[in-house]
Amino acid sequence: MKIGGFEVGPYVVKESGGKKHLLIDCRDCVYSSNIAGDWACRNHVLRVFAEVEADLIVLAEVYERVYNEDQTKMLLEVSQLIQKFEVESIWGPQHLGDAKVEGESAFGLRHDAIVTISHELLAIDPIAAYIRCLQELKREKEELEKRPPAQQCEVYLKTLLHLKDGLEATTLIRKAKNILLQLKKTPETAEVYRVFFEAQVKPSFIGSRLLFEETEKLELLDEYQVADSVVQIFSHPAKTEKMYVINPPEYSLPPEKYFVLSKTREIVATYKPGKTSLSALAKSRKYFERVYQATIREIARASNIALSTEEIIELSQLVARYTVGYGILEILLNDRRLTDIYLDAPIGRKPIYAVHSDFGSCQTNVIYTEEEADSLISKMRAMSGRPFDEAHPVLDFDLPDLETRVAVIGPPLSPDGPAFAFRLHKTTPWTLPQFIDVKMLSPLCAGLLSFFIDNQATMLVTGSRGSGKTSLMTALMLEIPQNSRILVQEDTLEIPVPYLKDIGFNIQRLKTRSPIGVSMTESEVAPEESLRTALRLGDSALILGEVRSKEAKVLYEAMRVGAAGNIVMGTIHGDSAYSVWDRVVNDLEVPNTSFKATDIVVVARPIRFAGSLKRNRRVVQLTEVKKHWTHDPEEENALLDLMLFDAKKDELELLEDSLKESELFSKIGATSGLTMKQMWEQIKMDASSKAFLVEMKNKYSLPELLEAENAIIAKNKLLLIKEKQLEEEGSADCEAALGQWKNWLQQQFIKRLLARKKS
Repeated sequence: MKIGGFEVGPYVVKESGGKKHLLIDCRDCVYSSNIAGDWACRNHVLRVFAEVEADLIVLAEVYERVYNEDQTKMLLEVSQLIQKFEVESIWGPQHLGDAKVEGESAFGLRHDAIVTISHELLAIDPIAAYIRCLQELKREKEELEKRPPAQQCEVYLKTLLHLKDGLEATTLIRKAKNILLQLKKTPETAEVYRVFFEAQVKPSFIGSRLLFEETEKLELLDEYQVADSVVQIFSHPAKTEKMYVINPPEYSLPPEKYFVLSKTREIVATYKPGKTSLSALAKSRKYFERVYQATIREIARASNIALSTEEIIELSQLVARYTVGYGILEILLNDRRLTDIYLDAPIGRKPIYAVHSDFGSCQTNVIYTEEEADSLISKMRAMSGRPFDEAHPVLDFDLPDLETRVAVIGPPLSPDGPAFAFRLHKTTPWTLPQFIDVKMLSPLCAGLLSFFIDNQATMLVTGSRGSGKTSLMTALMLEIPQNSRILVQEDTLEIPVPYLKDIGFNIQRLKTRSPIGVSMTESEVAPEESLRTALRLGDSALILGEVRSKEAKVLYEAMRVGAAGNIVMGTIHGDSAYSVWDRVVNDLEVPNTSFKATDIVVVARPIRFAGSLKRNRRVVQLTEVKKHWTHDPEEENALLDLMLFDAKKDELELLEDSLKESELFSKIGATSGLTMKQMWEQIKMDASSKAFLVEMKNKYSLPELLEAENAIIAKNKLLLIKEKQLEEEGSADCEAALGQWKNWLQQQFIKRLLARKKS
């Protein structure tokens, strides 16, 4: 195709996410790839639309200009109008006048005017065509008024009105008309096009698009930094979910940096690692970044582009993001304030959806593409060693470098194409003081749970998906004395074991076979086999990431015969203590007598107060499982609620009457020699210490005080003070120990943290 005597770029229509993308290759075009500023570019698109239709326009050279659906629709309407006028032959003699009434002397000028408006000008500058139409219409009306009645003919006038109506029926002219009416003089049409056709500019090797709305009508709720990108959270007046907006640096680089990025990407795409590059070093991100820095430096030198060392490092990190990394998705995966990320099929039709720990459900401004999704699947398939095809349409995998679990489904299970669900794990565990701070549980509940753990009770944490049961269990793990050994069994790596090791816990993790998808290796062990192995690894606290199926029998067998020899904790899906019994006994086929080995069931639930859209995680039930019953624990009053949640008060209340019936307190008293009064003194001491940590955190604006690293130091200090009392006096004075601990916390520990913060 030629425009103005020059060849213009070829085009292709690709479908992604159920939408057609018109891609025009502008690399060798003499004109600029800018619909707003270049008449030839507008003409090229309008001529292409005479042959094909599309939902988006992409003009590609070193970087791509992407025009969204609304902008594309405006040009498509103009192209269809041009074709309509051609079919009508609107410049034909029958549309120019009546020769019998007014003669044919004006027909030539009229023909030229109609052709100019409806064909020539409309194909390069629709707004100018509209202005010219209005001018011609005004002139014709004035001419008609000058003629005698016998020579007045309205054929040409009706043709101009038909042109005007056709133009005003298009979205582009309707919008332009509003601007033109507000201005005293007719502006340059290029200025008007810039209002409507501001393209999103991105590097050509990045598939994802970013959506941006006018922020004036949005309320900014929060703004923070994730890696090299700024994240903004907005509230939209017409949407129930919040808007999560990112604007990465690669979408706003100068042209010379885009050029270097694209050239580097082309070169490294052909790189084939040799034998020496298959080492662990080659697999590291830093290794590839160093390789890319050398390539960028050479390209910049050859192209006479001045780049500083900092700029070279920045560009190498961007190249790494889109080669060995996860692309733009990596920014979202590095935001640890997100808990879940969803890419629903068909990929590309809707923006990525995320769940924020502070703002709940959010719609991001990122449109992912099918090509990127396919590349991501290939990468995961290679890293996991598991198949993913129509015979195996499920892939479950832990991303090793991002503390994230991903579940991928594809056809035929997902008929609209692949879909992804990412669960982002907190890199540092929640602590009980942090849960007190966000009102998930009360200080007294935290003290009770800590007391039960200290006395080796068996415990199940239950709740629906997203209720925080795994986070709560991880916080409870921090209450296990650090002189104990812990065995953790998980099928998905959610518990931050490396961090727990770093802060002093003796912990061993066992990874079992995924409950979904297919394993390609015999090395992956079934959960029940792993659990039998764990019971032979010495005296240890036993933590099960989730009790799902056959391993439940092995677990309860171990608890019954005392093979565990220490605290046992696990999570299980349910919404009450009774539902846990029902699932364990009726679904997982554990005998009633074995279920009695459970001491405590903790129930967590997301609460929507007064029908609000916001979900608040709360512990709603703390239940003891009594031992003397036969068939149904609820009918036989064997499920003893120690604490229950009152939604009206938003409080977890202690049921004091239940304490008199508690068999667990009696058992602990018998084995420890503590009286009920002494037990409650310890519980209240622990509850008060955790509440005091929260108080000090708020007083000094010191959120790190509640983080696991510091909460453990504070907890250990209280234990050591109490232990010293026992050694020196033979008994513990909880009130005196708490007072001494508070003094140490304020005079030494907090001062140390504040000094570290200032430095």
